[in-house]
Amino acid sequence: MIQKRIGILRGGAGNKYTDSLNRGGDIILHIFENLKDRYKPVDILVDKDYIWHQNGLPINPSDLMHQVDIVWNVSHHSFSNILESLGIPNIGSGSFLGSFLHNRDALKEHMKNIGVGMPRHIVLPFYQKDFDGEKSKYAVKEAKKIFEKFSSPWIVRSYTEDQTMGPVRGREGSQRPSASNGMGIHLAKTFPELIDAIEDLSAQAGGVNHKKSILVEEFIGGKVASLHSLPDFRGENIYTLPFGKYASGFSNQEKLKLVSTAKEIYSHLNAKHYLKIDFILTSRGKVYLLGVESVPDLRENSHFHEVCESADLKMHNIVEHILEDSLRHN
Repeated sequence: MIQKRIGILRGGAGNKYTDSLNRGGDIILHIFENLKDRYKPVDILVDKDYIWHQNGLPINPSDLMHQVDIVWNVSHHSFSNILESLGIPNIGSGSFLGSFLHNRDALKEHMKNIGVGMPRHIVLPFYQKDFDGEKSKYAVKEAKKIFEKFSSPWIVRSYTEDQTMGPVRGREGSQRPSASNGMGIHLAKTFPELIDAIEDLSAQAGGVNHKKSILVEEFIGGKVASLHSLPDFRGENIYTLPFGKYASGFSNQEKLKLVSTAKEIYSHLNAKHYLKIDFILTSRGKVYLLGVESVPDLRENSHFHEVCESADLKMHNIVEHILEDSLRHN
């Protein structure tokens, strides 16, 4: 059997760089370990100077036309535009979905069209002593701004581009904040706790400033759910994987509502290949969107791994479907 050459495009500049490297590396390893009889992964790295490399050697993007059958872009969506201009088939979020993956405010406005809310939030620029003064005074000043916009409780965490649309809380079924990218996440219930959280995240680690902005988000109480959707699978135009081990926490009516909402969001965002959607369902039945991701998490302890197992699937079954479906439509 002739192997299809699958280029994995990762890297690029900006805060998403490390996350893109890791996600792309996971896909390369996953294909090599599970699907190497049919597919050959080709590592395509864009470094922080925007120099493209194939298997470690610098190349021009146009050279890929003869080196791969399709490219899976796990870097910035703008790279897909470059590939398309060169006539190179690719898997990616596309410019429409991609614009929302990196712009929380735009996504929030777009979701209003289908009646799905998102928690209110404020992004605080990273603390600079020369500009902002003493940390304690800076924390009080910023806390007052937040308090005037929306009331407690608040989720407070470090903020980077790769976290823009990711979930704020822990795993599905949990309302407890968890660490993200090695940085703490605080649940502040009072104004003094909000000040402490801002001051803590503004602090220096090991003598080096985090140089990360701070995201303060309205805490919405309710049940947390994550749903994974993909097209043309198991006889459905949009197939949604089951809830996983936390399914007992939801009634059948609640499950149907979230699945229907997930499919509506998938269509509304014009997703092409895969979408993970994180929700909060309140006790009054209101659905809030926490975040979306367009690349599956292929680590063995991921939520994606868990729900694949509950659906009597392996992760590589979904990866192969994404690849085959994309090759058919490109």
